[in-house]
Amino acid sequence: MNVLRGIKWPYAVIALIAVAAAAFGLLRPQLAAAGFPGLKLSATDRIKQSPPPALFTDAQIAPIGKLAAAQRTKADALFAQWRKAHGTARDDKAFAAWAARQVPAPPAAKQRTAELRQVQALAKTRTAAGKKAATWLELNGKKDVWKVYLHDQTELVPAAKGTAEKAELKAALKLAKTISDRLAAKDRQPAPFVLDPSLRPEKHIKPGAKGPYSYPSRHAARSAAAVTFLSALSPHRAEDYEWMRAQVLYSRLYMAGHVTSDLTAGTLLGDLIGDYELAVSGH
Repeated sequence: MNVLRGIKWPYAVIALIAVAAAAFGLLRPQLAAAGFPGLKLSATDRIKQSPPPALFTDAQIAPIGKLAAAQRTKADALFAQWRKAHGTARDDKAFAAWAARQVPAPPAAKQRTAELRQVQALAKTRTAAGKKAATWLELNGKKDVWKVYLHDQTELVPAAKGTAEKAELKAALKLAKTISDRLAAKDRQPAPFVLDPSLRPEKHIKPGAKGPYSYPSRHAARSAAAVTFLSALSPHRAEDYEWMRAQVLYSRLYMAGHVTSDLTAGTLLGDLIGDYELAVSGH
């Protein structure tokens, strides 16, 4: 018996296309992971393929979380000055120059040496589980985890609004990278694992190397920008976002990517960027 009997062909074609589209959607992550031309994994797909391991305890992350939270008041006071002078019009170039000037100069050598010793002491407590957590956070704490948090929110709002908010978060993360990279190149503060290559022997730092530079922290700037932005959109989840930020920051200390002042400077910068993106986007 012909199972297609009685089906009008235009509808049959539509049905076949729909089935093919659904199958492609299901297979898209696998095709992207395999390098299929024109396809890239989304942040959600990447985290699904590499879900988080057990992360650090609340007790471990609390001190750096408290220092990061303290930057909020400073950032709001500073941004009020920008807003008074410039309003809510977008001017990324002018804002980037202004925001860079608000980041304090790197600490004196004596303080940075003391901070390096703290990182060296922390390195002696590393465990296999801690390294696994830090590696995941280093990779996904740049952008993906924040995009996934926003994705959860945008599922509950009109499509046009969700699309706009994704673009706004993307702009904030990009600005955080741009400004922090410029400051790092200007201030030229070597990362802890450059000052003491034994902290990260897999980095193969050559004798006499001066970089990579770590002040201010790019991870911290991006995390703070994301937390400020996401918390305004969904205040009831602010504690979740702050918890994840503290996880990311602690991981950077744990694996000697940064010292504390790198992280607080990056957080101040990111808070400013989050305030700016909220203002120019009309939130």
